[in-house]
Amino acid sequence: MLRWLTAGESHGPELVAILEGLPAGIPVSLDDIRADLARRKLGYGRGARMKFEQDELAVSGGVRHGLTLGSPVALRIGNTEWPKWQQVMSPEPVDAEALGRGRGAPLTRPRPGHADLVGMQKYGFDEARPVLERASARETAARVALGAVARSFLAELGIRLVSHTVAIGPVQVPEGSELPMPSDVDRLDADPLRCFDAATSERMVAEVDAAHKDGDTLGGVVEVLAYGLPPGLGSHVHWDRRLDAQLAASLMGIQAIKGVEVGDGFETTRRRGSAAHDELHLADGRIVRASDRAGGTEGGMSTGTVLRVRAGMKPIATVPHALPTIDVATGEPAPAHHQRSDVCAVPAAGVVAEAMVALTLANAVLEKFGGDSVGETRRNLEGYLAAIPDALASEVADGAVRA
Repeated sequence: MLRWLTAGESHGPELVAILEGLPAGIPVSLDDIRADLARRKLGYGRGARMKFEQDELAVSGGVRHGLTLGSPVALRIGNTEWPKWQQVMSPEPVDAEALGRGRGAPLTRPRPGHADLVGMQKYGFDEARPVLERASARETAARVALGAVARSFLAELGIRLVSHTVAIGPVQVPEGSELPMPSDVDRLDADPLRCFDAATSERMVAEVDAAHKDGDTLGGVVEVLAYGLPPGLGSHVHWDRRLDAQLAASLMGIQAIKGVEVGDGFETTRRRGSAAHDELHLADGRIVRASDRAGGTEGGMSTGTVLRVRAGMKPIATVPHALPTIDVATGEPAPAHHQRSDVCAVPAAGVVAEAMVALTLANAVLEKFGGDSVGETRRNLEGYLAAIPDALASEVADGAVRA
């Protein structure tokens, strides 16, 4: 079983991430992790921080000579602006008068749509800085780094992931459009909004431009696809062991995500049952599904078809034309504090969602197949697939017969 956590604030010295439970022998490339961190900064409509944040990466444990050791993997990601924030975010007490000037001025105008007000109520703070520093999506850099390690593990088992943008505001990829493959990652990352449909991408760019001109922000929808999953990850026997439930929880845990669907999701609710499910047929003696409306899970378990999960991101709550709020220091109406922000961060949300799905699937794989080394995990997977009776054998999404 995997356990992982992150620590650190948006303007603290660094982010820290620890991943425990991985088998030994997984290839870990620092360049690959750095590449994923760079992908997180991509996207048309991103803010100024993405232009100068370096995401300096260091490994503190769990990896030797490019391979995991079976011990906890510990990663650190530096915050480039830390020198400017040392007084504001100092772990040691700071003179109140000095702190009250400039960057350290109390943030007493909580921003609508953020964690500010509720965090102040819950934790007893009289200003929002202690809340927004941890609530910030800066924390997702640590998750992306851990997700890169999890993806390397999955790749050793023939499981590969890709994410793409399917909607920005009202602009959506047409239904029935071609799905990207893992080999299309470079093409996706070269697109300004990580959209696989070029014509739709142009319309998305225009929508972002319009929002920027109006001093507003945009949300959207991203989709993560997983190819090569074996059937049987997750379980139907308890609510918390259902793979789709675990995926939904992990995606809902991303900042600003307000909805999740698996497969055709909410569209399925508008169909009759006869047009909502995936019929089973025989092809060359193997069971195949005529469609993938379920999105790769049935009964809380992976089916072996393409896993498709979508996450809906709300428009960024820090609006340039500041929303009305209350100054809790004076009790008077006031414009919300404006922290530097993006117009649209949906493309980055796709990369973060990819990482969360990778971590969730890696955990499901280890729950099913175990293994203290990646070789043992692979043998257990191969043995499981070989033991499936011929009468029940099916295909995985990459087209290679695995049982």
